[in-house]
Order: sequence, then structure tokens, then C-alpha cells
Amino acid sequence: MPLYDCMLLLKPYVHKESIMELVSRVGKHVYRRNGVLTELKSLGTVQLGYGIKKLDGRYYQGTLMQMTMMTPPSFNSELHYLNKEDRLLRWILVKHRDVKFGGELFEEDDGFGDLRKIGGSIFDVDSEDEEDNDDDDDEEQQEKQVS
Repeated sequence: MPLYDCMLLLKPYVHKESIMELVSRVGKHVYRRNGVLTELKSLGTVQLGYGIKKLDGRYYQGTLMQMTMMTPPSFNSELHYLNKEDRLLRWILVKHRDVKFGGELFEEDDGFGDLRKIGGSIFDVDSEDEEDNDDDDDEEQQEKQVS
């Protein structure tokens, strides 16, 4: 099952009990689909870059929650009941890319082997010395021509 982050932006004055009820409802939905809720973060109150207009006014700040979960890919279409939730300003479900779990970690190369084959550095020290020597040679030739 892929790993997803569900970001919930709630109205700033929603009580903590109400927030936990909403989060637990989403969590129960995850468990019913044989998923696992791996992490829950409250990022606190955040200032928004623009006002979000709702029926009861315009909001310039909100409470941000992040839920990390492992669910089936069809779970995204089942979260659309959140659109009717009056406590939410916005929500989004984001899939983690290239995340490996368990035995998958040991089946493939770590990817660093290719990087170890690349030699050298960003700056080629020898070429800088040659350029400096070329400048010195040009100066010496000019001095000879002047004298």
C-alpha cells in the first residue's frame, strides 16, 4: 500500500474536541479500508497567503493538521465527503513518491553505487593551473616584445 499525507486546513476557532472528532472519523475510515495511520501532526495556527472565503466569512489563518497513512490507491475517491465538512477550509491528499518499506529496501541497490563511479570534482584543479600558466606565458611574451 502506498504512503499518503492528508493535509487538513481547519477554521482557526474550531475546538480541539471537534478537530479530534474529525481526525478520528478519517482514521476510522482508513482502518475500515485495512489501512494504517502512521503519524498525526498538528502544525498549529498558520497565516494564509490569501483569504479563503466560506459562507460564514473570509479566513486569513487556519489550523493545519497532517495525517500520514498507508491506504489503498482507491482511498482518494472515498475522501470526498470532506468537501461538505463545515469545519474545513481546505484538504488535500498527497502521495509519497519512491518510498520503500520492509523487504523492498534490501532487494534493490541503494543507488549510491552509480554516484561512486563518477570521479573528480566540480572544479578541475589541473585545468585551473594550466590556465594560470597560460596567463603567465602570455605576460612573459609581452614583456619580451616590449624589451
